[in-house]
Amino acid sequence: MELSEAIIERRSCRAFVPDPVDETDIERILEAAIWAPSPLNTQPWEFKVITNRALKEKILSEGERCKAWALEKSGWKWLNGYNMDFLAAAPVIIAVIGDPKKSGVDMFMEDGPTGYQHACAAAVQNMLLTAHSLGLGSLWFTFYDKTKMRQILDVDEGKVPVALVCLGKPDGDPAPAGRKGLEKKVSYIT
Repeated sequence: MELSEAIIERRSCRAFVPDPVDETDIERILEAAIWAPSPLNTQPWEFKVITNRALKEKILSEGERCKAWALEKSGWKWLNGYNMDFLAAAPVIIAVIGDPKKSGVDMFMEDGPTGYQHACAAAVQNMLLTAHSLGLGSLWFTFYDKTKMRQILDVDEGKVPVALVCLGKPDGDPAPAGRKGLEKKVSYIT
């Protein structure tokens, strides 16, 4: 599969068949993740591979709690229809844990460390594209409270659960998401 094809054709998957994901595929996805760029090559990520049903149910419960909170705060009615059952149904969830102490020079700047988050995001993108190339569905999930998720996943206090990546064989074809054209999103400074 060509890289540009993978980028354009990859979709967020919210319906998985219960078949397990081959361990070799999980390792290939994680191998792709660790080749992401990072500030000063700090490689500020760690990964937790989750297949335990009870733990996935706790993650789902936290997502549902945050959904109720967000609905109350925002009033966005569309949240009522946002079904998070895929969190329990995905055969594998990989938690991407970031270390703010491995952020690079930005850790000394006024806004604080953000480079570690960007590096973890690059790792997630590598994971999503590799999963797609292997015929797997994936979803980048961040709809949770980081403090609660740190507790659920038993993450060290100084580290941050940046994202959860749901993986599995897709149950059907995920719908394509529209994209705005370059003319709406790009400006040139000359």
